[in-house]
Amino acid sequence: GPGCNSKRGPLCGRNFEYLSEDPFLSGRLSAAFVKGQQGAGVSSCLKHFAANSQEFKRQNGDSRIDQRALREIYLTAFEMAVKEAQPGAVMCAYNKLNGVHCSDSRPLLDSILRKEWGFDGMVVTDWGALNDRVAAFRAGCDLNMPGGSHFMERAAVEAVRSGQLEEAAVDASVSRILRLALRPAPTGSFDWEAHDQLACQVAERGAVLLKNEGGLLPAPAADLVLIGHMAEHPRYQGTGSSHINPTRLTSLVQALPEAPYIPRCASGGEASPEELRRAAEGAGRARVAVVVAGLPELYESEGLDREGLAMPEGHVRMIEAVAAANPNTVVVLLGGGPMELPWADKVKAILYMGLPGQAGGRAAARLLTGRACPCGKLTESWPVTYSQCIAKETFGMRDPEYRESIYVGYRYYDKAGVAVRFPFGYGLSYTQFTYSGLKVDRHQVTAVITNTGSTAGAEVAQLYVAPPQGGIHRPEKELKGFARVELAPGESKEVSFPLDGRTFAVWADGWRTPGGVYRILVGASSRDIRLEGRLTVQGEAVPAPGWQAGSWYETMAGSPSRAEWEMAMGGPAPEIPKPRKGSYTLDNTCAEMMEGSRAMKLQYQITKLVISRICGTTDLSDPAYRMMLTDAVNCPLRALVINTGGRIGEGLVRCLLKIANSGP
Repeated sequence: GPGCNSKRGPLCGRNFEYLSEDPFLSGRLSAAFVKGQQGAGVSSCLKHFAANSQEFKRQNGDSRIDQRALREIYLTAFEMAVKEAQPGAVMCAYNKLNGVHCSDSRPLLDSILRKEWGFDGMVVTDWGALNDRVAAFRAGCDLNMPGGSHFMERAAVEAVRSGQLEEAAVDASVSRILRLALRPAPTGSFDWEAHDQLACQVAERGAVLLKNEGGLLPAPAADLVLIGHMAEHPRYQGTGSSHINPTRLTSLVQALPEAPYIPRCASGGEASPEELRRAAEGAGRARVAVVVAGLPELYESEGLDREGLAMPEGHVRMIEAVAAANPNTVVVLLGGGPMELPWADKVKAILYMGLPGQAGGRAAARLLTGRACPCGKLTESWPVTYSQCIAKETFGMRDPEYRESIYVGYRYYDKAGVAVRFPFGYGLSYTQFTYSGLKVDRHQVTAVITNTGSTAGAEVAQLYVAPPQGGIHRPEKELKGFARVELAPGESKEVSFPLDGRTFAVWADGWRTPGGVYRILVGASSRDIRLEGRLTVQGEAVPAPGWQAGSWYETMAGSPSRAEWEMAMGGPAPEIPKPRKGSYTLDNTCAEMMEGSRAMKLQYQITKLVISRICGTTDLSDPAYRMMLTDAVNCPLRALVINTGGRIGEGLVRCLLKIANSGP
């Protein structure tokens, strides 16, 4: 880690690993992650470079993005992390980017990453992501993982002998690998207790108070009743390669032993009428009912995208039953991203814990009872329903067309005037903050934040820049700074936000700064602006392209058409043909070839048997089994060689390909 791919839409199955829909925020958080990790002597591996914004067909799909969106949204976070923190490694993504596999892309790995940004570390593939070893050497992709397969080694040797591949390119990769491998190993002891305390602090600071009608929270532990399977069995991490074994795991039930507990809803989210009746009865006997609900493990996983934003029906019915029985209902939400909340107006308080890690139960207990004050802010917008998401029409395509261009998350919602459930940057507290004293100059913005409540707390103040709207199309506003400040009741502190050359820039065949009057906005979220100033920027004229007038990118009316997207791309985008028998390549998957090949149907059954023996189940509701099976049948044939360490040889795979193309 860290994973700093932009959250193009809320359904990406791996969004729980990623940081934000905003590239500036992702970049700042990624840089801090890398500095902290490498400060302990452990090299970071920034991933997944680049444009891996969905899990469907991630191993051979083609992310097609216009250059402006690529630079302003999808590369910016990587650029900030590389320049500010110099990670030891960068992992190239599985997918193609505008027709070229990331592992093969010399413009991406050499021209941009190394030459433009100054990266001097090692580039490693995602597991099985190597496409062409010769092209990868030329591009500066150093290490093929998981290794040991000998995939295309002979081809690389022959390319060197024939002069098609310079031996110096291979030497450079070896040098970068050795430089990383020979770094001194970290030393020191591991303090289990200290790290668990830190995990609790992280969970507390990351929690977001979404609603607190009438100041219901905090509440004494003696007033609470805990309801829901997740109160005892918390969802605290995602499924896939990020999965770890905690040193300790504390549930909310364990952290609040004085509160009665009613274990309603099964692990998958089911709830019977009898369970709902008992939950309502238990809720009615307490002053405050706390329902712990959210997304079960199967809903979010590497290798699989979410099917929608809805919570399990059983969780929804449980919340509604409890809310009908007790007007003082609190919902503690567990999950890695936005959810549809049709019950939100029926409850008084909502505390979003995210996936809070091993000490999440203790952190939630401290927040509910006032031993800690919530201060987290949302790093992505929460729509009311998925139908509001502008990327919905092309998300989940085999070769996704990023038609929305730069209008990701709040950049779209705010400019289009779409009402969301919770805006980007939103988060409440048990205290109140006022903003004053705005000062703006060309290099810095400052403001004074005051805690006007009776509780100590922390505020995350946010700086947005609203550009002039003439000329090249731009978002209504963009995040350009944030500052967290802790304040005692009545205390005031000044926060500052630096401005630099990129603050006002756009990508137009290079970074260019349009001149004009910019509004400088400081507030508590993208839609809660407290202070506003003006700054005249001496830049240049960046005219609108000829096609822009009246287009979706200017009007935000409806959805962008394919024709408009092609204009943003700079020309017609070719239709990518559906894989067909007779034209299959090593880049095609078992799942893609099954329709036309009996051999691939047999290969699917063999794969299913092998995965079932590894996982000990054939139950698709088991997250690990489902992820492994989905990944295995959706990996390109070449990846079978790489991922099995050569146990399935390159010759056998090429034979399978020949049979799939010519056999029954």
